[in-house]
This record gives sequence, structure tokens and C-alpha cells, in this order.
Amino acid sequence: MTDASINTQTSQPEAGFGDYVALLKPRVMSLVVFTALVGLLAAPVGVHPMIGFASILFIAVGAGASGALNMWWDADIDAVMKRTAKRPVPAGKVEPGEALAVGVALSGFAVVMLALASNLVAAGLLAFTIFFYAVIYTMWLKRWTPQNIVIGGAAGAFPPMIGWAVATGGIGLESVLMFLLIFMWTPPHFWALALFMNADYEKAGVPMLTVTHGRRVTRNHILAYTLLLAPLAIGTGFTSIGGPVYLAVAVVLNALFLIGAVRIWRRDEATSQDDKYKVEKSFFGLSLLYLFLHFGAILAEAALRPYGLGGWG
Repeated sequence: MTDASINTQTSQPEAGFGDYVALLKPRVMSLVVFTALVGLLAAPVGVHPMIGFASILFIAVGAGASGALNMWWDADIDAVMKRTAKRPVPAGKVEPGEALAVGVALSGFAVVMLALASNLVAAGLLAFTIFFYAVIYTMWLKRWTPQNIVIGGAAGAFPPMIGWAVATGGIGLESVLMFLLIFMWTPPHFWALALFMNADYEKAGVPMLTVTHGRRVTRNHILAYTLLLAPLAIGTGFTSIGGPVYLAVAVVLNALFLIGAVRIWRRDEATSQDDKYKVEKSFFGLSLLYLFLHFGAILAEAALRPYGLGGWG
């Protein structure tokens, strides 16, 4: 064995099990699993526990497949962004071809198995979600338009619809409302992140709104979307998946979210630089709690309903 081959082997870190797990974006997967599970349990039709477990498992695998395909395609820009440079592909632990193979294989497996475990509607929605995230968002929108996260946000909004379809075999108004809740939440959530991570996006050449139109316009957009989101979120409390518990949670959370958006809107760049974007980071943290607690409240209403304690009935 030559010195050159030894150097080549030692310079490339070996992939471990954890690297392949990271390839599937487990944090994103956990949100997908949670919202899909809420969609399934909030549906008016019961599902056998084994079918429900298998369906959520295959939805999770589909989400992981999307993550692998995203990391395969975005390896070049991930490598220059501080937030993503340690991901398995840009770090050199997983080869791009491996990431592509894992993504394609898991995509096919997840869709076929979900069709067998539940129904074709749920499987079709999962297939479309993977396609939308990997192709429409990752390969096209992300590098082409500052509205990337607005349109691309639909990919993250489909899981509760898939869960609902597992139970009902179709799409209902309530599942569309859960979709819209995530869809309208996504832009202010990611734009808050972009405000204090803008240097990363500039370096990578990603046309986030902060890069193409500046922070002032981004702050205006965050407030506008939050004003549209609040009535949607609160109004959902008066539907069959809502109730007093959900409504109380939604009113409090949306009041806090609006206050945070107004605080961001009122800021100027000199102030933001002085305090290291504390308001933006606080709003971003609240946005994570916002979505989790809304869907947690929907889940609570579904759990209370069989005992006559949930909903408005």
C-alpha cells in the first residue's frame, strides 16, 4: 500500500450508524411523525393500533428519504454554511451517491409499504410530499426564488393530511386546516432564522428574502404572515378538531406570536446588531413551541372527545 493511499484513507472519516441517521434529518422527521400522528388520531374514524403504528413508521421513513435526497442535492451549499457544514455529505462521511441511493430506495419502500398498510390516497400523498420536497423545493425553488420557503413550506405541511388520509381514506376540511396551519407558520418561522443567519445564506448564494430584499422587507413579511396566521389558528378552534382546550392554547400562543412579530417589525438593523438579534432568536424559539403546542392541543381534544370532555359537543 502506497503512502498516497494511506493518506487518502486517513483523510476521509468513516461513516458510522449515526451518520446515516443524521442523513435522514431526525429532527425534521420527529416533527413529521408528530403532526402525522395528530392528523391520524384527530380523524373521526378509528384505526387499528398496528395499522396506525405501521403507517406512522412508513411516513417517518418517507420523511427520512426526503432528508437524504435534500442532503444529496444541497451538499455544495451545505458545505459553505456554518449551520450545515457538519452534515454527513459535506463533512465527507457519506458519499453523495450513497445519499442518493438511500433516498431513492427509502422513498420507494415507504410509499409502497404505506399503500399496503393503509390506502392509496395516503400513499399518493406521501409520494407527492417526497417529490415536492426533493424536486420542487430542493432542486428548483430553494435556489431560484426568495419565495422558496413560502411555496416549499407545503412539503412540511402535508404530514397531518397523510395521517388523516390513513384513517379516513380521503381529505377533509379539518386536514386542510392542519395543512394551512403549518403552511402559514413556516415563512415567519424560517424568516426569523434567516434574520440572524443571513451571512450563511449570502455565502451559499441561497436567495432567501433577507438576501434578495433585505432585513427590513423580511420583518414586514413576518408581521404580515403572522397577522394572517392568527385568525386561521384561532378559527380552527371552532371546528370539529378544536374545542375549549385548543381555543385557550391558540388565543394565548397567537397573542404571544403577534407580540413577537410586532417587536421584530419595530426593530432597526443597528439595534439588531447591538444585541446579537436576541428578539429574532426569541421569536424563532417561540415559533417551535407554537407549532408543537397547537398540534398538542388538537391531540388533547381528540383524546378527551371519547369521554365527552373534548370539542364543543
